[in-house]
Amino acid sequence: MRPIDRTGRIYLIGAGPGDPGLLTIKGKACIEQADVIVYDYLANEEFLRYTRPQVERIFVGKKGGEAHLGQEEINHLLIEKARRGNIVVRLKGGDPFIFGRGGEEAAAASAAGIPFEIVPGVTAAVGVPAYAGIPLTHRDVASIVTFVTGHEDPDKRDGHVPWDQLPDRGTLVFFMGLSNLPEIVRQLTRHGRTPQTPVAVIRWGTKPEQRTVVGTMETIVGRVRDEALKPPGLIIVGEVVKLREKLNWFEGRPLFGKRVLVTRARDQATEFTDLLKLYGADPVEFPTIEVVPPESWTALDGAIRKIEEYHWLIFTSVNGVLYFLERLKAGGKDVRALKGIKLCAIGPRTAQEIERMGICVDLMPEEYVAEALIEQMGLQRLKGQRILIPRAEVARDVLPEALTRMGALVDVVTAYRTVRPVRDLDWVKNLLQGRQISVITFTSSSTVRNFVEMFGPEDTRRLLDGVVVACIGPITAKTVEEYGMTVQILPKDSTIPSLAQAIVEHFTKPAS
Repeated sequence: MRPIDRTGRIYLIGAGPGDPGLLTIKGKACIEQADVIVYDYLANEEFLRYTRPQVERIFVGKKGGEAHLGQEEINHLLIEKARRGNIVVRLKGGDPFIFGRGGEEAAAASAAGIPFEIVPGVTAAVGVPAYAGIPLTHRDVASIVTFVTGHEDPDKRDGHVPWDQLPDRGTLVFFMGLSNLPEIVRQLTRHGRTPQTPVAVIRWGTKPEQRTVVGTMETIVGRVRDEALKPPGLIIVGEVVKLREKLNWFEGRPLFGKRVLVTRARDQATEFTDLLKLYGADPVEFPTIEVVPPESWTALDGAIRKIEEYHWLIFTSVNGVLYFLERLKAGGKDVRALKGIKLCAIGPRTAQEIERMGICVDLMPEEYVAEALIEQMGLQRLKGQRILIPRAEVARDVLPEALTRMGALVDVVTAYRTVRPVRDLDWVKNLLQGRQISVITFTSSSTVRNFVEMFGPEDTRRLLDGVVVACIGPITAKTVEEYGMTVQILPKDSTIPSLAQAIVEHFTKPAS
């Protein structure tokens, strides 16, 4: 805890227009060290997951036209929190200095003698049109861009936009103007823009909910009304809008608009979430398991000390490989200690992790489940063979029991444990209740059991009603079905790339 008399610091951070990937590296670093975070409605709440557990979160945004705090109150809040020695992060949608009142907040901090920094963000004026396939400039179409506020402070002296001074060519970008669209169209037509001038209105740009309505000055008001488009929205006026027909990259991806809940452990989710993003989905990480060391290393270390006595070493997961290697090194050994031992892996990712050690895998079943491995091992002479299986503390016993029946001497040792995290429950529950999740993915039986234990069996079935359930393999699917739920997506191969591809195929297959 910082002393009460130590002056803190204010960071005014542009959070970008909505896509979490558009937050800057510096912005993320500031959020991670914040004591207090003050945020707006338009700042993606996913950024709050980067905060420390003890951070104070204060929402001050305007939602549905209703402000929580006025600007003067926000200025006072930032200053008072900083005076108490806190690192204060003011998280604002877009860029703080582009119609974000960041200048007012910075001026207040300066007047109060509070150190502050500005962390620029991707402004909606640039990010949103880009995600809609509309370049603001083009050598053959537009060489001028003008940013205009579409909703000014009614108390502002001389508060009207100088319509007669706006260029009658080039690109105009209107912020917060959706409610005033008829008046904007009227004024632009009156001051030189032709009725055939292209116009685009983009709601929730860069987010999975992005919607784009295109028309002309003559038709756009009616089209927006027919589509029931509501704020927040950005208005683009100019010939560049026509380029969207060829450049609409974001909305054309196969999983565009699909938010996918990923329950895989956070340190293993990157490959999966990257694939989902590539297909256009919005992955939401909600790890229902966390991989941690066992309560004691005694069993694993004991097995490693006598590693030369084993004939087979079977890895059932990447985690088993990683923790085994860690303890191998801790015991003063390296991969040379595995000379003469046959290595087996269930699944290509596990095999890949073994091969990173510079040694080859001797056996990997075609199907990536224990039952397939048992069938393959049945072709080996196992009577009297010693087998070591470093694995999770809780796992199915089908493999060691089958190998024992074949005459092998099997040692199962705990290499790691999986525990249930406790963060983000309310956040994910709200997403599910608001029908904002399209797909939930389970990559092990543990992820299923832990998810159900987090919310309870009845609430789980209710929350997942209408949500597509995707499982990595048949064992995981069986666990889902034991809880009375239906699995809609099951890939042919039990791998992360196959699971991602199966999700794409589910949403792109022709309707029967």
